[in-house]
Amino acid sequence: MRNAVVFFLVVAGLAGVAFAQTASTAKQQNLENCLDGFGACDHSLLTPQQAKQVAGVRSEGNLWGCLSGYGECDHSMLTPAQAKEVAVLARKQNLLACETSLGTCDTSTLTPAQAKLVVQVRKDRNLVNCETGVGTCDRSMLSATEAARVGQLQSQENLLSCETAQGLCDKSGLTPSQANAVARAAHQRNLLACESGDDYCDHSLLSAEEAKEVSEAQRERNDLACEAGDPTCRRPLMSARQTVQTRIKPGV
Repeated sequence: MRNAVVFFLVVAGLAGVAFAQTASTAKQQNLENCLDGFGACDHSLLTPQQAKQVAGVRSEGNLWGCLSGYGECDHSMLTPAQAKEVAVLARKQNLLACETSLGTCDTSTLTPAQAKLVVQVRKDRNLVNCETGVGTCDRSMLSATEAARVGQLQSQENLLSCETAQGLCDKSGLTPSQANAVARAAHQRNLLACESGDDYCDHSLLSAEEAKEVSEAQRERNDLACEAGDPTCRRPLMSARQTVQTRIKPGV
């Protein structure tokens, strides 16, 4: 009988320890849920110190969400000081969005000075876009002086594109003298291409004198290739003098 009593007490003790461990684990998991914001959180299982810590963590997390824009933001949880901090940051972010055109801009929250600044920033950015050809250019935002300067810059850029054959060339925008200069530049490029043996050469654009010069330049290049033993040498193009020289061995 005594052994049975002892056994019962041991079993009861072990059960009590197991129950205590289970309860402790449950409280620990509940505390983690309350801190992380995931899973069920039973505030009744928290000690006063834990409840204070959980409230602090949640307050900081909520403040971070309101300030960063990431995560949830519950304005009702903000203290007066936090609410003021969030409002100040929101106004700055809105001003930045209005100035850069990135994000949502609420002009109704701008002060008169900020609204004036935003208008000037947008005008300046539009002027740069018009002058550089990068981005959107709204000519209606330009003053008469700015429009004249932009037109002059675009005319110069178009002339340069036409003269160098780089980029888009609008020949309709050229003056008669500019059109003549562009034509001369194009003719000179073609002549150089023909003289150097470039595939872009258009022989039909050469004058009789230029065609003669190109033919002579081609013959000279071929002669040098043959003298050097270059496989690109074409014997029929060699001059009589060069043909004789290649047949005579040095020292004979």
